[in-house]
Amino acid sequence: MPSRNNTSDPGDDAKPGDADADAEPMTATSPPTSDNNHRDVVVVGAGISGLAATRGLVEAGKSVAAIEHRDRVGGRLWSPELNDQSGRVDLGATWFWPGEPRVLALAEEFGLPLHQQHLDGDATYHQPNVSQRIDGNPIDVPSYRFSNGAQSLAEAVAGVIPEGVIQLNTTVTSVRGVGPFELDVVEQANGSRTVITADHIVLALPPALAASNIAFAPPLPDRLHGLASMTPVWMGSTTKVVVHFARAFWRDAGLSGSAISHIGPMREIHDMSGPGGNPAALFGFVPNMTPGPEPTADEIRHQLVELFGADAANPSQILIADWRKEPGTAPDGVEALRAYQAFGHDLYQRPSLDGRLHWCSTETAVISPGHIEGALASAERVVSQIASSNISPSSLQGSHP
Repeated sequence: MPSRNNTSDPGDDAKPGDADADAEPMTATSPPTSDNNHRDVVVVGAGISGLAATRGLVEAGKSVAAIEHRDRVGGRLWSPELNDQSGRVDLGATWFWPGEPRVLALAEEFGLPLHQQHLDGDATYHQPNVSQRIDGNPIDVPSYRFSNGAQSLAEAVAGVIPEGVIQLNTTVTSVRGVGPFELDVVEQANGSRTVITADHIVLALPPALAASNIAFAPPLPDRLHGLASMTPVWMGSTTKVVVHFARAFWRDAGLSGSAISHIGPMREIHDMSGPGGNPAALFGFVPNMTPGPEPTADEIRHQLVELFGADAANPSQILIADWRKEPGTAPDGVEALRAYQAFGHDLYQRPSLDGRLHWCSTETAVISPGHIEGALASAERVVSQIASSNISPSSLQGSHP
């Protein structure tokens, strides 16, 4: 999990939770495989793009294994329950917007409750020595939120995928491409390793993470590896902070909860309260342009008091997710990846390695890259490509990656 600082006692700094350890690439001789370990497709990652691709491929009649490093589904859709059980809050993706039909259709299919982002009230502008109230709210735009957290969308999709397809707490460490792919898969609990063979691989994780953490033999083509290595990870260098309060006191004062700060640690702040203001919460983004520590709970409280007054001094809980520390999302040095023009690159739109390796994450989408909509669009593309492919195990023998 990303580093989580949860403080029930507002007087104590949050304590970081444990992060999953990266699995080391395996170099030993591969254990024997059998037909039971062969799949038409292996999907690497069970975030929303990987889950949507897995579901679509299963429905297309393909045998699929979805390999997920974390102990949960959702990837960057992560919505932990508050300590007081009053609801879930988003430490990853939060919004979707009008004109994003894939997200809306999926939410409606599963009957997920939605509500609109709170917009009413004045915004706040935070600069040295002064916190200025701004008439109206020029910061937020109309958008939608998942009332039970964005992760509920991923959980709903996972719920219709056949049992046994999704394998949690497992990591793909290497891929060998001779005939069908051979993937080394490590179980994190005991370090045991198995080999799964597959006709297609879907990389449903940030390209930079795949390029950094998966050993390909033969290597990826230089141009493709270079592109993947330079592609930024959406939210990968961001720390997200959620602060839960007993009530949405800023609304009582006619404030929207939205703020822009030139002091920090949070650069941008928004209302994250549930329907009707319950549970009451504010959230903010801490942009990390260079390596450094995540903000402390004291720093967060101090900033919120300057912006919203003394009532902000006594939160019920502070949650901090530093996505740089998430080995299932961000490679080392993620702060340096800033070539956002690589999002949706042409090389991601077509399969590579003889039409067998597919890129499927929000960073690879032409439509709404960086959004949930982009993740679903990339999954849609990949399912269509594989479903229409004429690649079969017999046609792969002797092919060159």
